[in-house]
Amino acid sequence: MINESILKKDFTEIKDFFSEETKNHALIRFFLLILFVIAYFLFETYKLGLDKGFLVSLLTWAFFVLCTPIADAGFLLAFPIRLLMGIRMVYTQIFAYILAVILVAYTFMYSSQMFSETVLLKLFKQILTTPYPYWAILIISFIGTIFSIVFGDELIDVSTHKERKKYHKHKKKYRMIATIFMVVMTITLYYFLINQIGVQLFI
Repeated sequence: MINESILKKDFTEIKDFFSEETKNHALIRFFLLILFVIAYFLFETYKLGLDKGFLVSLLTWAFFVLCTPIADAGFLLAFPIRLLMGIRMVYTQIFAYILAVILVAYTFMYSSQMFSETVLLKLFKQILTTPYPYWAILIISFIGTIFSIVFGDELIDVSTHKERKKYHKHKKKYRMIATIFMVVMTITLYYFLINQIGVQLFI
């Protein structure tokens, strides 16, 4: 009886992810991210080999965890853990941050040349090694990610988008953070690319 009730409960929860619009949204988002990660990993592995391709893929994941105001990179871990174990995604996101920091620190110490393998990783290194002004990106991204992962948890807590009270209450703040991030990242990319082609700016 216990086993049957557990199986019935699990089946019901899985069924909800296909029938309820918010959970269905989260499920589609997760599978699209998985497809993107697999495609990127295969591309980097083909270009650099298995060892380098794997590490470059991990560092790229760390970039998106630390340097973007959306929780999609952490969502790759947080969503299945929330689904299987019931642990709220905000806690898994904290773990993802710690994991990303450890990965970056380890690479800096033992394989720093990996940050020269792609343009994105060169930018990542520039942000990490230039506290002023680029650490503003890390701060903005952290704040935005907190909003994003809370919204992600809420997607699973409710059944319809109308019930997303936290999202509707704070969406303007999140959009403001996202706008600030875009402005700061655009300026950062501008200076980074100018520096890459060797043009000196006298301003």
